[in-house]
Amino acid sequence: MQIGSLSLSSNLFLSPLAGYTNLPFRLTLREIGELDLATTDLVNARSLIEKKVKALKLIETSPADRHLAVQLFGSVPEEMRDAAVYLESLGISSVDINMGCPARKVCRVGGGSAMMTEMEKTARLVKGMAQAVKIPVTAKMRLGWDDENLTAPELARVLEGAGIAAIFVHGRTREQGFGGSVNLAGIRAVVEAVKSIPVIGNGDVTTPEAAKRMFDQTGCAGVSIGRGAFYDPWIFLHTALYVRTGQLPPEPDIQERFRVMRRHLDLMIQVFGENHGCRMFRKVGPWYAKRFGPSAAFNKRIVTLSTRAEFEETVAHYLDWRRQFLDNHGNLKPNYRPNPLTSSFMQEPGAATRAQIPVPKGAVDAW
Repeated sequence: MQIGSLSLSSNLFLSPLAGYTNLPFRLTLREIGELDLATTDLVNARSLIEKKVKALKLIETSPADRHLAVQLFGSVPEEMRDAAVYLESLGISSVDINMGCPARKVCRVGGGSAMMTEMEKTARLVKGMAQAVKIPVTAKMRLGWDDENLTAPELARVLEGAGIAAIFVHGRTREQGFGGSVNLAGIRAVVEAVKSIPVIGNGDVTTPEAAKRMFDQTGCAGVSIGRGAFYDPWIFLHTALYVRTGQLPPEPDIQERFRVMRRHLDLMIQVFGENHGCRMFRKVGPWYAKRFGPSAAFNKRIVTLSTRAEFEETVAHYLDWRRQFLDNHGNLKPNYRPNPLTSSFMQEPGAATRAQIPVPKGAVDAW
């Protein structure tokens, strides 16, 4: 796939989500496979050009973390331009402009979804950035402010004329937040509105089947996955295979899930230190456990994690505890009744699937 001057090996993308899409998580996903361009948490442009420690930590990367886009938010053209130039000097692959964040603290300063309401001003900002750098400048937007103002198709046309290299569109309005359903017809309208730039769809892609449905019903050039990657880190690998062949690979067993989780924790410790990395992992561990089947004993302990050794103790305790639910072949006993939120279990109880996935706690908590 081509985005401006950037050649990519995959048309599956990692969406940014504040507090989660950090370097350790990106590296974990890349090692599993079929992820090329990933995007950082949103970063304040002014903080970045002022070299604030927090902003620099948000864009932390490594040679294995390629290709990488940094998502900027801000509404001052000069600050956004200078931040893009700085990112290009660091070797960042592309710059993404956040025009979709519904958070009040972002919108009230003219960033995020508020940028969709002032097209001429937004187009001037984009043009200044695109002319200042050689790397692609992309935009992440929603369908509009609300159902009465579905401005994404018109904005996409305007931004294409201003030099934007690709559009990422979440199929919800700002008013919806993460509620309701994704509007695939709305994404298709954006695809049909532009002449030559790729449009990447986003929203509610939690399974390979959902990704293929988005491709088929919208005509989008790529699919960007957010919550679905926390719920299932194998989603990029499995989606690529499913789209190519129509076949779904077997779900990873419980040992493979713990192997990947352990790798994720080790990377967290490597990047953030043992104390802080383990504390951050307290909100990550329960996401892995959503696919475990019975998981109460694991969740109770993982949310108090402080050391790497405690993680191994938690895993050993959990594997011993879960044996009560299994027969002699390692399958769930016939009389086990899963949580009502769980729609089905695969043969190995480490592969539960859920009809609904919650929104991860983070910057979107207080809209």
